[in-house]
Amino acid sequence: MSLSEKLAQERRARLAAERLLELKQTELFQANQKLSHHARALSDEIIEKRQEMNDVRSVAEALKGENTKVRFDLKTAESKVVIAERRLWDSIETIEDGFAVFDKEHRLVAANKSYLAAFDGIEEAAPFVTYTRLLELATEEGIVDIGDQCPSAWQTEMLIRWHKEEIPQQTIKLWNGHYLKLVDKRSRDGETVSLALNITDTIQHEKEMKEARKKAEAANRAKSTFLANMSHEIRTPMNGVVGMANLLRETALNEEQLLYANTIKSSAEALLVIINDVLDYSKIEAKKLTLNPAPFDLERCIYEIVFLLLPSAREKGIDLLVDFDLLLPTVFIGDVGRIRQVLTNLIGNALKFTLEGYVVINVVGFEKTEPGVTQIHISIEDTGIGIPADMVDHVFGEFNQVEDERNRKFEGTGLGLAISKELIELMGGELWVDSVVDEGSCFGFMVSLPVADTQQRALSALPNHLMHAAIVTPNPMTGEILNRQLSALGVQSSVYLRAKDLFGGNTDKFDVAITETDLIDLTPEEFANKLHQKTPALPIIFLTHTNQLQLNNFRDTGVRKLLQKPVPRSLLYSTLLDLFPLEQSVADLETHGATGLKRPGEPGRRMRVLTAEDNKTNQLVFRKYVKSLNIKLKIVNNGQEAIDAYQDFQPDLIFMDISMPEIDGKEATRKIRKIEVLEQRPRIPIIAVTAHALMGDGAEILAAGLDFYLTKPLDKTAIHNKITSAKPKDCADVWPSDYVPVSAKAAV
Repeated sequence: MSLSEKLAQERRARLAAERLLELKQTELFQANQKLSHHARALSDEIIEKRQEMNDVRSVAEALKGENTKVRFDLKTAESKVVIAERRLWDSIETIEDGFAVFDKEHRLVAANKSYLAAFDGIEEAAPFVTYTRLLELATEEGIVDIGDQCPSAWQTEMLIRWHKEEIPQQTIKLWNGHYLKLVDKRSRDGETVSLALNITDTIQHEKEMKEARKKAEAANRAKSTFLANMSHEIRTPMNGVVGMANLLRETALNEEQLLYANTIKSSAEALLVIINDVLDYSKIEAKKLTLNPAPFDLERCIYEIVFLLLPSAREKGIDLLVDFDLLLPTVFIGDVGRIRQVLTNLIGNALKFTLEGYVVINVVGFEKTEPGVTQIHISIEDTGIGIPADMVDHVFGEFNQVEDERNRKFEGTGLGLAISKELIELMGGELWVDSVVDEGSCFGFMVSLPVADTQQRALSALPNHLMHAAIVTPNPMTGEILNRQLSALGVQSSVYLRAKDLFGGNTDKFDVAITETDLIDLTPEEFANKLHQKTPALPIIFLTHTNQLQLNNFRDTGVRKLLQKPVPRSLLYSTLLDLFPLEQSVADLETHGATGLKRPGEPGRRMRVLTAEDNKTNQLVFRKYVKSLNIKLKIVNNGQEAIDAYQDFQPDLIFMDISMPEIDGKEATRKIRKIEVLEQRPRIPIIAVTAHALMGDGAEILAAGLDFYLTKPLDKTAIHNKITSAKPKDCADVWPSDYVPVSAKAAV
């Protein structure tokens, strides 16, 4: 082999070795790189595990500390529970009432000394004794006073109580006179907590309260009896005082004598108001105020009150007006006596505190959803002194009046409004007041009353030829009321405050003129003559405050009617029908249910009226009150004479005094009613006359068979109204044909 070949071979071998070396170096680098990555991952894992180990060590250390704290807290809590339990039982031991706990098997778990005190000296009365055994010990040892009851029966009764789901409270009496009230409560796990409350003082207090209540009731009964007797003793002579004063005022007196008679009358009536207030307040205080509902005419009731109060209004120059809704029925079911009392109080107060202007009674009604029941709103509005806003509620308190320099001259008990409020609330209604100082007040109340006759109809419209009325009045309120009433009847009206305003226009367009006699610019005679000259065919209706004017004063003028203010709606209606006739007008008026003016009755016998009264003065007053009536009157002195006179005289109406010698009015009435039944006679109206304000106005009088009662002192108008309403059809009219008194108008 040549040298060149050897060199080439060596060169090739070297190149191969170099390539192999490069390959091995590459493999070694890759192997080192893998080893480096693995080492790095292993290092990271080691670090991770080391951190986890550290965390585990930290948690273990923390748990070790927490466990130590828990054990400490547990020991502390156990210590506190022991202390709290000890304090609880120490507290329970200090109370006078018994406390015990029974387990689900009704065995005593624990009890304080007060609970076990009743079993003092009995070793069995200790924890683990059963409730049944405690009951046996209570009877065997005579711990419980069970009276005449059998011990086993008492134990059975107590066990029945104990096993109820809701254990009722039970009061037991111990041998020493102490009383324990057992209050037991079952827990959800079946255990029972029992309390034995010592109520001896409470029982003793209740006994004392019962004794005090009995004494108070006895005192109250004595007070009521005293008030009733006092009422009778005062009212009987007061009936004579008021009656004689009224009769004296009707005789010929000079000015000074009339002043004295008026003073006697007003003073007596003021005293009666005080008596009535005190008596009614006593009944309210004793919760003995009751209602006697019966059918009554609300409109008539209001006008009766108004006509009684008219003299007071006239003396002060105040207009007393009534605005009764023409669409409202008049006959309702209610206690007319109490409603009259409230109205008299409110209207009387309005007149008392009004020095000038007017007092108007507004009556409206709304039919309720309940059929046959009407919600009636009555408000009394005045132009008086008013009430400060901060004193409005004060006026409804007992014996309260607004005290200031303006009203110190007004007298009164301060009971009227308090009584009125109680009465209205007793009827289920509400009484309220709105007032502005120096402008006036408005007292009102709302009551819901059943309509007595659902067939009552509104007044029919007036004839078509009555289309336009002229109203002349200096009082805008009067004009507003008349305008509203005529509008409801289908008549247009124009209101003039002065006569000259009417005469300044066309009077031919009017069909009727309704005019007040108290005009600003003309006398009634001047007005009638001037209007008659201008429009001769125009009829005039005069509204007057007095009954002194006569139609004879207006001959040869257009004055056709004189009506006294305030004019009832039915009277205004019937007067217009008289001037403008319409077929069946009288029938329409009667169907409506309003009374209207009494028309002369058919010729017949005179009505017979019997009066039983033992007081001679009251007999004289009654005789004078009815002297103007066309009746036969018989007066007897006691109940026995009344029974005899009933047989012989055969009266159509009896006025029966309640307190009379021999036989009183109630007993006499019972015997008369018995005769009526046995002999099949018609029932005669009997009206009680009583001075007993407390005993005479309740169900006792009506239960005796009397139909109604009047309280002394008697009112002339009320007597006339009772006689008029009781007149049989076959009797002549009780009023003479040429005489229609004011009281008859008030009955409308």
